[in-house]
Amino acid sequence: MGTALRSAPPGQPAIELDVNVRMITAAGLALSILVGPVWAAELNMILPRDDGLRDNLRAASLTKTAVDEGETERRNLVAATQADYQRLLAVLFEAGYFSPVITIQVDGVEAASLPAVSAAAPVNQIVITVESGPQFLFRRAEISPVAPGTEIPEAFRSGAIAGTAPIRQAATAGVEGWRAVGHAKADIASQQITADHPAQRLDARLTVEPGPRLQYGPTFVDGSEDVRANHIQRIANLRQGEVFDPEEVRASARRLQRTGAFSSVSITESEQIGPANTLPMTVQVVERLPRRIGFGAEVSTDDGLSTSAFWLHRNLTGYADSLRIEGEVSGVGGSSGGADYGISFAYNRPSTFNPETDLFVNGGIESLDEPNFKTDRVYVEGGARRIVSERFQYSYGVGYEYSKDTDAFGERTFSTLSVPLKATYDRRNDALNPSDGYYIEAGMRPFVGFQDAGSGVAFDADLRGYRAFGNDDRTVLAARLQLGSIVGPDIDEVPSHTLFFSGGGGSVRGQEFQSLGVALPSGELVGGRSFVGLSTEIRQQITQSIGVVGFVDFGLVSPDSTFSGGDTHSGAGLGVRYNTGIGPIRFDIGVPLSGPGDPSGVEIYIGIGQAF
Repeated sequence: MGTALRSAPPGQPAIELDVNVRMITAAGLALSILVGPVWAAELNMILPRDDGLRDNLRAASLTKTAVDEGETERRNLVAATQADYQRLLAVLFEAGYFSPVITIQVDGVEAASLPAVSAAAPVNQIVITVESGPQFLFRRAEISPVAPGTEIPEAFRSGAIAGTAPIRQAATAGVEGWRAVGHAKADIASQQITADHPAQRLDARLTVEPGPRLQYGPTFVDGSEDVRANHIQRIANLRQGEVFDPEEVRASARRLQRTGAFSSVSITESEQIGPANTLPMTVQVVERLPRRIGFGAEVSTDDGLSTSAFWLHRNLTGYADSLRIEGEVSGVGGSSGGADYGISFAYNRPSTFNPETDLFVNGGIESLDEPNFKTDRVYVEGGARRIVSERFQYSYGVGYEYSKDTDAFGERTFSTLSVPLKATYDRRNDALNPSDGYYIEAGMRPFVGFQDAGSGVAFDADLRGYRAFGNDDRTVLAARLQLGSIVGPDIDEVPSHTLFFSGGGGSVRGQEFQSLGVALPSGELVGGRSFVGLSTEIRQQITQSIGVVGFVDFGLVSPDSTFSGGDTHSGAGLGVRYNTGIGPIRFDIGVPLSGPGDPSGVEIYIGIGQAF
């Protein structure tokens, strides 16, 4: 029988092939109606020897899915078998088999000849037989014209296996190549595909119609309610008169989604070309509920209980600008001093200075009661954050901080004016539970001190790397390097909370919180001017939800900014992870390995997300 296949994913050119599929139809067999209990049908699949092809055919078969799920209704099984002709044929075409023989028999009768609505008799046996025939090769594989710089898939060439997938990929590459240089309405104008069965060769010739080079026309906004339409247009930044660029359209959609004000964003091109080869664009958005609240908690033996709660407004003034107010109480019931209190705010207005650069203003008030110092501080910082790509961003601004500290140096008052600079590059595959990639964060903060504060520059860096291996990448090696240094002021001219300590969940697990610093002649402990932290983990996934972790951490704190002359300590331990939809729940037990102080004791840490 003659069969035509036209199949392509949405938005991709379709490929049409005409082939002959021979079906062996059993004759002279009567369909018997059985009266009795209902039982599952027996399925027998006789498939080609190629393991990959066999797996793909099984995966495509609706009949196999129905039988595996215990389907017994005759009409449903018959419908599945009849649909399988086309589904199995598509798999064979994808792999380059253009003269297959497919037979599907239901109790000895070819499925194609069975009526859609039949008697209610149960199905006893289904036999699917697939003879793939020879695998065809491309004799000719041509596509024209192509835009400069277009990369046609290597699989679409003379002598390669002639599947429908490389034809479709070549068609997509040809069209997208023209779209990338402004021809938004490029399409496949014609396709000539001929199978030479005796020679087992396929000739494929695709013709592309580029269409005119188009410029952006007016941008319309659909779906905006509280967010101003003109600011949505500013964030999208599809400037009228510029040449159409599909990557720019995708970047515009990402910018709008990144604001957090929208649950859905899509940018569509007009079906019709406008005057003077312009292309009107429509931005369609669905706004999120503007307000949100949330809370979090973490427990450890040294830090005690830490709780936080926040209130968020996603569209404060109609510019998709967000305001987050957060309160936190930590150190409750722990051994790391008294309780700490703080309230902070973070304001962000997207596309303020240009489409990629946001305005931010952060600030807060907090009271810290740590093992080695107490401080009450207020701070505020404002600046610009440029989001260069989904991976890379940097920020710059101006900050002011005022604090009153009490530590081994006595009571002091600090006032500092700073210029914070920060850059982040994130190549992790998952922020909460990464298994591959790396993360780099680096900062520099020149500051001028007043009252008891000195002047200088503070540096910090956080580098993290992840590598998965083993069966299904179920084993992950993770490493983290932290660096910090304060250059310029003496150690007693730096606010206590700015100096570096080590020990606890954020640095060396197994060691008590802030147990490593700089010991003064009096025996009292203050923070250092430089710090090195190194953490390594091996993470093993046991089941879909449960994993185990082994870790070793190391820390160094130095009184100098050059990392010299400092003390070190280390810790190690084991942990359990329980994966949830919002990230893994973390439970770690650590013990000290080396360093000053009492080497005994056990520290416990509970939280959400990996340790790093």
